[in-house]
Amino acid sequence: MKPFTFKQFEIQQSKNVFRVGTDGVLLGALASVDDASEVLEIGTGTGLISLMLAQRNPNAEFLGIDINEEAVNLTKQNFENSPFHSRLKNILQDFKTFQVDSQFDLIVSNPPYFEISDSVKDKIARQTVELNFSQLISKSSKLLSKNGIFSVIIPVEAGNDFIKLTQENQLFLIRKINIKGIETAYTKRLILEFSLTDKDLKESEFVIEKSPRQYSDQYLELTKEFHVFRK
Repeated sequence: MKPFTFKQFEIQQSKNVFRVGTDGVLLGALASVDDASEVLEIGTGTGLISLMLAQRNPNAEFLGIDINEEAVNLTKQNFENSPFHSRLKNILQDFKTFQVDSQFDLIVSNPPYFEISDSVKDKIARQTVELNFSQLISKSSKLLSKNGIFSVIIPVEAGNDFIKLTQENQLFLIRKINIKGIETAYTKRLILEFSLTDKDLKESEFVIEKSPRQYSDQYLELTKEFHVFRK
């Protein structure tokens, strides 16, 4: 499968691993990584999000975990071939049984959400089969550092349930980005960020395209240090 080329790194892809997509790019470009020293990505796939975050924060160390062995091997290859390889590590690991002594300043995930799919790769990467929202949230809340941030991108339809589960785990919503595919459309995705400390909620809107297949100025500005756009 053809690799996906960014300005500072390249993503090798596989038909059996969820490929580079807009959700991952948005989370990689928008997650609050600036003040983080230790970052955990849950469900690395190709390693895209960690690579984008490593480009944005040259001082942070990254650990990625995935339950899919092929995804782990692909991520390892993409990490090793990047200019950030010395700060990136990934392991084959089920998050439900993940044990570590340290805590993380940022935990980031593009989590599973489709309930039904015929695709083998989607069965692991995009169904709530191997890891449901409750398990993801409960475990993440215990691994966050005192001032840490838990950052996810999810479908808007799952937003209320996800937020309710975080409240039950003593996490506070501190940032919400409402993402629209096109300006006149309804919100389709949410980037949500949570903290162990209650703070004023920062809410904003992000539009991907100004017209079909025409990126918005907002998206072009956000991704200008990553994407190689055709002239």
